[in-house]
Amino acid sequence: MDFWAEKEILVTGGAGFLGSFLVDKLIKERGVNPGKIRIPRSQETDLRVWENCLKVVKGANIVIHLAAKVGGIGFNKENPATLFYDNAMIGVQMMEAARQEEVEKFVAIGTVCAYPKYTKVPFKEEDLWNGYPEETNAPYGIAKKMLLVQAQAYRQQYGFNAIFLLPVNLYGPRDNFDPRSSHVIPALIRKMVEARLREEKEVVVWGTGKASREFLYVEDAAEGILLASEKYNKPDPVNLGTGKEITIKELVDLIATLSGYSGKIVWDTSKPDGQPRRLLDVSRAEKEFGFKAKVDFREGLKRTIDWYEANVKGEIIGQRSR
Repeated sequence: MDFWAEKEILVTGGAGFLGSFLVDKLIKERGVNPGKIRIPRSQETDLRVWENCLKVVKGANIVIHLAAKVGGIGFNKENPATLFYDNAMIGVQMMEAARQEEVEKFVAIGTVCAYPKYTKVPFKEEDLWNGYPEETNAPYGIAKKMLLVQAQAYRQQYGFNAIFLLPVNLYGPRDNFDPRSSHVIPALIRKMVEARLREEKEVVVWGTGKASREFLYVEDAAEGILLASEKYNKPDPVNLGTGKEITIKELVDLIATLSGYSGKIVWDTSKPDGQPRRLLDVSRAEKEFGFKAKVDFREGLKRTIDWYEANVKGEIIGQRSR
């Protein structure tokens, strides 16, 4: 509580999926006055523009940089240049603007996509530079990893307190369920719920199902970021995750069950699997700032599915009746 007292806090991406939960926690659990939290909106403030970065950091004490252009495998394959340019420009300029403004602390959020395609499991932070990322998301992953280099360089040359966190794939209520740009969990939830409501006999999913992933519930991720903001002040990157993996096939079966869909699952093996495995070593986060994920994966999926159905079921039924 004392850490946040009287601080002016800038949260880029604060109106987004992760950001909305982080801001909720700041207000409800850390007692921060909402008037002390600034949330630039992308529609009005393009952070690819240098002058806008200078403007939003003015007078801020803490910057939590969540803003990013993101998407699933398909979106990454279709928009590699956009994902590289937007994420690199926003991140690099925001950190430089914060340095010039003499911000007390800059919290940069990276991505598990920054890890090499073939990384020994579980992924340890020191493995981050041992190879090139998986091709479909390399431009995004490298753009975000540039912020680690920048943070370490700025700490060395300027004494600037910037930290870098590596969250694994996130999921939860309020996620992006747009099939053109969503990640695997929201994409699968939408497929299964719609298939059930439309009484479809089969659902087609990408890949072979053999790849594995680790998933972190969005509220746990928000808590991890806030704990790091409060307690961590070192140059080394830190993983945020659960330390548990699941194959995509197991994930598909679980989401189908929880969504009430009992039809056939068809695997389109012409589509990519993405990185073969993802599983983080999460010991550093627990050691350095006491973070440990709390929400059970099955429970988190149930909450996410319930939120999705509550918000879009009427829309789907309406489409079905037309």
